[in-house]
Amino acid sequence: MSSSFHSLNWKSAFGVLVLLALIALIPVATPVSISAAQVQPLLLEMAFAQPDATVSIIVQKSTKDSQVENLLATLGGRITDDLWMINGFAAQVKAKDVSQLASTYGVHAISWDAPVKQTDCADCTTTGLLANNYIKAIRSDQGWLKKFQGQGIGVAVVDSGVNWQTDLYSIMGVNRVVANVGFNNGYNVTTFDAYGHGSHVAGVVGGNGRMSNGAYIGVAPQANIINVKVSDDLNNGAGTAKTLVQGLQWVLQNKNTYNIRVVNISINSTVAESYHTSPIDAAAEILWLNGIVVVVSAGNSGSGTIYPPANDPFVITVGATDDKGTATLSDDAVAAFSVYGKTSDGFDKPDLVAPGKNIVSLMGNTNGSLPTDHPANVVKVNGSPTYFRMSGTSTSAPMVAGAVAQLLQDEPKLNPDQVKYRLKATANKSWAGYSATKAGAGYLDVYAAVMGTTTGTANTGLAISKMLFTGTSPANSGSASWGSASWGSASWGSANWDSASWGSASWGSDYWGP
Repeated sequence: MSSSFHSLNWKSAFGVLVLLALIALIPVATPVSISAAQVQPLLLEMAFAQPDATVSIIVQKSTKDSQVENLLATLGGRITDDLWMINGFAAQVKAKDVSQLASTYGVHAISWDAPVKQTDCADCTTTGLLANNYIKAIRSDQGWLKKFQGQGIGVAVVDSGVNWQTDLYSIMGVNRVVANVGFNNGYNVTTFDAYGHGSHVAGVVGGNGRMSNGAYIGVAPQANIINVKVSDDLNNGAGTAKTLVQGLQWVLQNKNTYNIRVVNISINSTVAESYHTSPIDAAAEILWLNGIVVVVSAGNSGSGTIYPPANDPFVITVGATDDKGTATLSDDAVAAFSVYGKTSDGFDKPDLVAPGKNIVSLMGNTNGSLPTDHPANVVKVNGSPTYFRMSGTSTSAPMVAGAVAQLLQDEPKLNPDQVKYRLKATANKSWAGYSATKAGAGYLDVYAAVMGTTTGTANTGLAISKMLFTGTSPANSGSASWGSASWGSASWGSANWDSASWGSASWGSDYWGP
């Protein structure tokens, strides 16, 4: 009887991947000659080591026929999930059969269904700090004075779940978490946040500070939150590429129902990959081209590898600053852990930065993994353990997501390219710690973005993912680029790509280090 991949000692073999360590994926000799662009090298290593082991894979197709599905069945494999958004599917198959699948007509890429997971470190906090200062540092509060608090804008928090708490209710007692859906390794069990990460992120986006008398308040305190849970409660918030893509599919399907204009992904893959083959990147770009602004955490490996979806040139990738516990930017610096550099495809990241050190937000669950593992980070209000202090680019990204909610409340007709351009054009470069290499366009300035009038567009001329179709053929020449589009028509199943004008899971985002 064949062994299961998950029963092998791969956990220890690839433990460094879970911790987002930089490793070189060295192709192993195999009797079948397959292009590296078709099969992730790690899968070839698995096939060489234990060919009869069952592996979980994601197949992305370049056609609409079913040859690869038929071959999969013949080989004894099985499809586990339809990933229609990226014209693909998740499956389980023997490792030795992956190369044969990849040689089938219509297959563009086969990836391991890699884990997406958070990294922990107990030394991240300065417990003596009181109220958050980031609101003043990014000038979000000045936008509030102009009545821009994200009213009516839906922000999808794709994470470990979001728990309903007082700070996520309106002052009239209406729950602003307007939808809840869960994808926990392919099954909908619960949307409850047993880990605590997603609730913290949601609080940074849109908590209103009611439980703390305004001390710990989010960027867009009247925005609606859409809870899209893509992680497992059993392994400290672990998930996979498949569950993340499933969550993004749901966002695409329900964007009009909940007016989802922004999605926050404070998650990184644990395996490096070009945006032209990554299923996560493909899904993120589909959302972008359908009018949803995608905000992603950069990751926490400093000058290390930039993992999907932070590596995608279309999305807004956010790095972290250390505000040193003050509201002034004069002492701020890019956090040592914040990822920066060039992606494997040659793009500079991050796009901009926002505070990401010692950020207090919702705890989510007093018995959750985070407060249990890091009790010193629990912040009490009136003796009640309500909030939690966390660091990492996963806290920086939701600040930008909240800023986008404010901006779109003011100018709802802006498309994602225009939003990205506005945020970068108005970012603050006038602070001592600014470095274009580490901070991109600069420090998030919410008020400048909302009050700005620049109407340029970002991403013009970028090569879109080779996974996207133009008409009936994939844009796999590498020359298709994005100039302008019929926003909202981009999808795998029904997109009329001829309507476009072609000219254009460690959660690696929390940080517990000093």
